[in-house]
Amino acid sequence: MITVTEKAKNRILEILQGERYDASYFVRVAVESGGCSGLTYKLDFDNTEKAGDQAYEDQGIKIVLDIKSFLYLAGTTLDYSDGLTGKGFNFINPNASRTCACGESFAV
Repeated sequence: MITVTEKAKNRILEILQGERYDASYFVRVAVESGGCSGLTYKLDFDNTEKAGDQAYEDQGIKIVLDIKSFLYLAGTTLDYSDGLTGKGFNFINPNASRTCACGESFAV
């Protein structure tokens, strides 16, 4: 399961409303090969669940992951930062044994 912070929830709702997505859209989170640490996070909006997807809801936000990504992201918190050092979504992943300096890739 992925936990969504209040800041991440608010930003997701802003994006959904700003882009005029309808109520069928959800957040799709995935892990892909790449980055300086070996794996990268991917966050997108989707409205089609696929066979084997794992779906969760936190703070009223529906999060969907494929099973492979779920294994890497179980227990992760999705946060959003709007500070001076950078804006964007952040993954606080207890399964990551190492992350890169930019925080966009990780290893387990």
